[in-house]
Amino acid sequence: MNSDIIISVEKLSKKYKLGEIGVNSLRETAEWFWHRLRGRDPAEHMGIVGKTPIERRGDTAIRRNGDRETGRQGDKKNGGHGDGESEISGDTVTRRRGDQETELLEKSNNATPDNKQLITNNDRTCNSDLWALRDISFEVKRGEVLGIIGRNGAGKSTLLKILSRITEPTSGRAVMRGRVGSLLEVGTGFHPELTGRENIFLNGAILGMRKKEIESKFDEIVAFAEVEKFIDTPVKRYSSGMYVRLAFAVAAHLDPEILIVDEVLAVGDAAFQKKCLGKMRDVSSKDGRTVLFVSHNMSVISKLCGLSLWIDNGSMLRHGNTREIVSEYLLRDVSETGSMVWEDGTANPGVTEIKINSLRVFQKSDHNCSALDAKDPFYVEIGYRIFEPLPYARIGFLISNVDGLVVFATYDSDEEQFAGRRTPGEYIITCEVPSNLLSPNQYIISLTAGIPQVKPLIMLENVMVLTVENTEGVGGHMPGHREGIISPKLKWSGVKIKH
Repeated sequence: MNSDIIISVEKLSKKYKLGEIGVNSLRETAEWFWHRLRGRDPAEHMGIVGKTPIERRGDTAIRRNGDRETGRQGDKKNGGHGDGESEISGDTVTRRRGDQETELLEKSNNATPDNKQLITNNDRTCNSDLWALRDISFEVKRGEVLGIIGRNGAGKSTLLKILSRITEPTSGRAVMRGRVGSLLEVGTGFHPELTGRENIFLNGAILGMRKKEIESKFDEIVAFAEVEKFIDTPVKRYSSGMYVRLAFAVAAHLDPEILIVDEVLAVGDAAFQKKCLGKMRDVSSKDGRTVLFVSHNMSVISKLCGLSLWIDNGSMLRHGNTREIVSEYLLRDVSETGSMVWEDGTANPGVTEIKINSLRVFQKSDHNCSALDAKDPFYVEIGYRIFEPLPYARIGFLISNVDGLVVFATYDSDEEQFAGRRTPGEYIITCEVPSNLLSPNQYIISLTAGIPQVKPLIMLENVMVLTVENTEGVGGHMPGHREGIISPKLKWSGVKIKH
């Protein structure tokens, strides 16, 4: 393998059996398959009918702790610098040190193809198969920042959990060359009963670091997380924001060669998110570490990641230049007709107070259009229905460029008539966007509604694409390219002061 390649993933797949009662230990897994091969009901013969996964997860915890202990001992033998190679595959999970190889976990699904078919035919508890990942292959070089994008349910988090060794793949393999620090969800890797101080040392030990190494980083971690006053408080008392701040500080400062960060940073405030993004940039560019970053914020992905991986329905669609992939991702399945109609209305899951019915864009001709002339204003019309009284709600839209950067957001509550209580009924609102505002380019409209600081009601991302063209707009008599996302026509004045 090329020494610059720090992550190598080959045909990685993960399948879940919907409706199947799971087992936890290797012994249980073998017994489960044995009963199915003999045409029996495994749950009934093993006496686990009606038991919850929590009641049966003891063996899993023991097994994972065993994995970490073995890995930690291996790290200590090498001075805790994580120069070993960890391989994750559908058959085995191993950790290698030169010529030494220690087997940590052997899966029980290495039956022959005929046996696999037989098991499938006699499975009485499985309703259907769900492929969370299917034949994912890619490589990441040392020091690269790889963005991973895709819609909810695409398989992004499953991929990160496999690479973090939280779950095992069904088939394929992944080789990780170095220590891995992960921040996947609030509370990951923290014990709620331990204090912040104790959890820092616990995470360092799991990564294979010596106590002196952790102590040398301790003050820097606490200062970055801004939790000095609460460092000796059990983390179960922390807010979600404090949890994330400390978790990120631990993951980023304990010197992992590979840093894996999921969308969890969205929990933090804007200032801390900016701080985290700066740290990830420094970790990559200055320290030469590798970062895998999942986010739905395409602007952040574009700024931070030189390369991106696009996953959709468990399959890899694209892997390459971030700007090209983000542009294609944002424009996929976006309406170009200038109008959208939701017959039954649409809103966020669980929202019953309001639903969006329609969206259309037009210029002075009043015909729906997505190709706009920059010299003329255009209008965005939103139709919606309110079913229950809504106090202080606002409805509006965002316009972004194809890099995911929000150009501007506007809300009807900017007008006094919409700033108060809204009563049930059907409404149509229209916003005028002035001429000579947007530079010639493609833009994307997203719809939003909510009660600020109280409840989000609607977020419809990337519902329509607009193409702005400059026929005789700003600078029309002296045409030429102008930098910037907007190109407003501003007033100028001047006098001659000397002959």
